[in-house]
Amino acid sequence: MDFLVSEAPKKEEFKDVNIPTCASQLLESLPLPNIKWICPTAPTRPVTLLGGFPCTAWFDAGELSEDGSDDWEALDASAAHIANLLLTEPADVKVGVGGFSMGAAMALYSATCYALGRYGNGNPYPVNLRAIIGLSGWLPGGRSLRSKIQSSHEAARRAAALPILLCHGTGDDAVLYKYGEKSAQSLSSAGFQHLAFKSYEGLGHYTVPAEMDEICHWLTPKLALEGTRSMRN
Repeated sequence: MDFLVSEAPKKEEFKDVNIPTCASQLLESLPLPNIKWICPTAPTRPVTLLGGFPCTAWFDAGELSEDGSDDWEALDASAAHIANLLLTEPADVKVGVGGFSMGAAMALYSATCYALGRYGNGNPYPVNLRAIIGLSGWLPGGRSLRSKIQSSHEAARRAAALPILLCHGTGDDAVLYKYGEKSAQSLSSAGFQHLAFKSYEGLGHYTVPAEMDEICHWLTPKLALEGTRSMRN
């Protein structure tokens, strides 16, 4: 499963988590032995939201509201890069995309590309996604998603069958909780029926053990995993 982050997580983003702060180490420490975690690094680019400061980012982000513009070219390029990584896996392997912050935005954009069967530029989307996880993120292009999905019976069918887990802290001051909540509403109204939205009271722009537990408990039945155990004894 691809798991995406953008700017390298700061230590405080994993507050109260008694496991390594590096994303790949964090994921490998989860009690999900039958999952292969792929953690690609985003390219370095200027980000408008950060005053043009260059950092590792999957796309340029400015205003996070539905009225803001989206960097469609970079969204498509990054989604294609992620899909190409998944295409290297054996055909019988169930694949999914997850991410934190901007990585979560990419995971949700990948979900919409899968449902529509194409990227925003019209090129076909080549991967059969089986699960999507978004932590402290938002949905790019949410304003027009419903009309796009509902205009195609096949897109509606794929959207209805794709499991999505969204987690967001009410104290997030980087990607405000309202953006995560609105993203969940937009996805649900577009026809993503198997969507779970989990709120974490007071949680900022970082993750905690309860959120990691939720990922484990949610993924296990979705991917028919075996040999898992509780995160904390």
